[in-house]
Amino acid sequence: MGAGTHEWHPSAAYLYVLTLDGPGLAWEYLRRNPDYRADYGLLMDGSDDEADHAARWGLRLLEDPARDARHAQPAWLPDPDGLPQLHPDAAAVADAPVFALWRMPGRKQLAHDGKRLLLTAYRPEGALRAAFSPALEHGTAYAYGLMAGARLRERWRAATDTMERLNGYYGRDAALPGAHAHAHGRPDRIALLHMRSLQTLDGLGAGATQREIAQALFGAEAVAERWHDLGEMRAQVRRLARRGRALVDGGYRRLLQTESPRDGRSG
Repeated sequence: MGAGTHEWHPSAAYLYVLTLDGPGLAWEYLRRNPDYRADYGLLMDGSDDEADHAARWGLRLLEDPARDARHAQPAWLPDPDGLPQLHPDAAAVADAPVFALWRMPGRKQLAHDGKRLLLTAYRPEGALRAAFSPALEHGTAYAYGLMAGARLRERWRAATDTMERLNGYYGRDAALPGAHAHAHGRPDRIALLHMRSLQTLDGLGAGATQREIAQALFGAEAVAERWHDLGEMRAQVRRLARRGRALVDGGYRRLLQTESPRDGRSG
């Protein structure tokens, strides 16, 4: 059975997906990959070396696929575009913001990826993620770093909101746009598509028919009125399944990167 297949019927169980960022969504698809789950099982059995498998999936370490994106903390390799790295600032000015982990609101998780500490702070408006050097101590000034390379501009754009929010929490630039919680309206079409794709995958993993999946997604009444073997509703379930499988089978890596303005919207 895939992740969460035992409780795939209620759509309310998937509402958290609507607030996930790219790394969170990438994890939701990866943890449903049966080969990934098998690799993790070998690690738990002590049958294999973790280093032999993690890089295959774009990870530094294997994460437990039973943990959903609200609790898991996968260490991606390479870093997602929006992940700033915090280091001690040896040339800081007198009023520079200082690192104060516990002043940051939200439920916080820390994990060590073998070289750095990974921080995830969960807030209603979405997760805030950063990596910081073990040399960075509480109360010391910090500087940002980003991975160099061809995607530096995209990484900077994606990390800007995180850096502004960190500055706001640490008291220097509290008025900066993005420093506080963002208001949420209706979920956008892409977020809803991800939610339905994941629910469809879990339904298929549990052995449900396409019609049963449509009933869970759209309601029994709508299915009774509109379901036909060659109809649009059945085609929509098939598209959700194809899209979800493509993301499970490696497409999740695209969710870790921010689109360049010249790229347009990816498929």
